[in-house]
Amino acid sequence: MATTRTLHLQRISACAAVFLALLSVSKTGHCDEQVPLLLWTSEGISLPRQSPPSAGHIVEQQQLASYLEAALNAGPKNVLLFLQDKMSIEDFTMYGGAFGNKQDSVFPNLEGALMSSSSALVLPAVSWPASNAVIGQLQDQLDTSPLYMDPETLSQLRLNASSPALLVFRLPYGIGTDLMSAKEILSGNDEVIGQVLSTMKAQSVPYTAIYTALRPSREAASLSMEAGLGGGRSLLQARGGYRERERERERQRRIKEKAGISSPVEFKEGEDTCILLWAKSLSVSILRSGRWEVEDLTESTFSSSLNLQGSSCNKIKSRLVLNYGKVLSHSSFKLIFVMSQRHYKVSARRWFTLDAVELEYDGITATFNGSRNIYAPAEYSYRCESVTSFRWPLLVPRSSRDPANQWRVSFEDFQIQGFNVTGSEFSYASDCAGFFSPGIWMGLMTSLLMVLVLTYGLHMIMQLRTMDRFDDPKGPAISVPQTE
Repeated sequence: MATTRTLHLQRISACAAVFLALLSVSKTGHCDEQVPLLLWTSEGISLPRQSPPSAGHIVEQQQLASYLEAALNAGPKNVLLFLQDKMSIEDFTMYGGAFGNKQDSVFPNLEGALMSSSSALVLPAVSWPASNAVIGQLQDQLDTSPLYMDPETLSQLRLNASSPALLVFRLPYGIGTDLMSAKEILSGNDEVIGQVLSTMKAQSVPYTAIYTALRPSREAASLSMEAGLGGGRSLLQARGGYRERERERERQRRIKEKAGISSPVEFKEGEDTCILLWAKSLSVSILRSGRWEVEDLTESTFSSSLNLQGSSCNKIKSRLVLNYGKVLSHSSFKLIFVMSQRHYKVSARRWFTLDAVELEYDGITATFNGSRNIYAPAEYSYRCESVTSFRWPLLVPRSSRDPANQWRVSFEDFQIQGFNVTGSEFSYASDCAGFFSPGIWMGLMTSLLMVLVLTYGLHMIMQLRTMDRFDDPKGPAISVPQTE
C-alpha cells in the first residue's frame, strides 16, 4: 500500500514538473514560432529517461529526431501520432486544469495519459518546421507508411505488437468570434485522444503516443493577451505591441487587395487540399515566323472558373492540370505540373521534385524537364522569384526534337506545393536563391582587393634597406667619383 502511494506521488510530482516547464517556456519564449510536443507510452511500458531541454531552448529538427529515435529504439513500435493543425503553449495555459490557472480542464484524457505513463516526455518549444517533419522522421525510423485513421476505423483494425505501425490522427483547430469555440474544439480533440487510447487498451497493444501540431496557433496567444488570461506577469507594452502587429497585418492585407493579389490555385482530393500553386504572373510564348508570340495566363489561371479536371494526387505522385480555353490560336490548351516525392538515402530524408511542366495543345505534348533544378524537402513548398525556360533556365526541353523547343514558359514569383499540404496555406518555403548573391560577390571581391593592396604594401615595406655607411660632418665628406 505504501509502495503504491509512493509511486502515485512520484507520478504526480513528475507531471507537475512537466506543467511548470510548460509555463516557464510560455513566459520566456516566443510562442509564435514554436509548438509543443508531448510523448508518452502505454501504461506499464518504461523507457530510458531522456533529459528534457532547458527552459527557453528551441528543439530543432536534428535534436527532435534524436529524441524520437531513442524512444522508438526502446519503446513500442505501434506509434499513435495525434497531429493537430495548430497548437501553442497558450492552449494549455488557458484551457488546462493542471496545465494552467483554470479549474475546469479540457484535457482530462491527455493529463490522465501523462500521469499514468512512466515515460512521459514534454518538449514545450519545438520549431514548427521540425514538427512538420515528424511524419517523415517516424516513417523513416519505423520503415512503414503512415495510416490516416479515425477512432471508428481503429476499432476495426487488428494491430500486432511485433510489427511496426504508424497511425496518424488529424485533429482540427480553429477560433471563432469568442473564446468558447477554441475551448470546445480542444475538448473534442481530447475526447478523440481518449477514444483512441481506450481502443488500444481494449486490444492490449502497447503503444508510443505523440501529440503535436503542424503550426503554432498565434490566435490563442493573441486572445490570451487580450483577455488577460496569460499566466504570469505582463508588461503594458505587450498589448500595445500586439495591437501594432494586428494593425500592420491588416494594412498588409489591404495592400494586397489593392494590388489585386489573388488566392493560390487549390486542388482538393475529397475535402483535403493536396496541391497549391501561386505565381505573380504566368505566360507562354510560341515561335512563329521568326517572332515570339506571347500570351499572359495570369488572370485566367487565378479566376474562380478555372477547370482543374485531370488533376490527381497521392503520397508519391501529384499532377496539377490547368485547363484553358483558346490560347495562342490553339482551341484546347492545358498547362500541367507533374511532381513526385521519394526518400533519398544520401540526405536521409524525403524530397519532392517538379519532374515536368507539360503543354498540351491540339493532341501535341511539349515537355519541359525541371527535376534537376526544382526540388525541395517533402514537407516544404518550393518558391523561386523566376522560373523560365530561357534566360538562366530552370526548365529545359526533354529532347532536341521535343515540341517544347518552339515554346517558352515564364513564371514570376512562383510557388508550388504538391505534398503534405495543411489547410489552404503553403508550408515553409524552400527558396531557389543561391548562397552567392550579387551582394555577397561584391563584398568578396572588395575584400580580396583590399587584401591584395595590404599584401603589396607589406611586401614593399619588407624590401626597404638601410645604408651601410653614413656621412660624418666632422670627418671627410663622402666623395662619389663620377664617371663619364
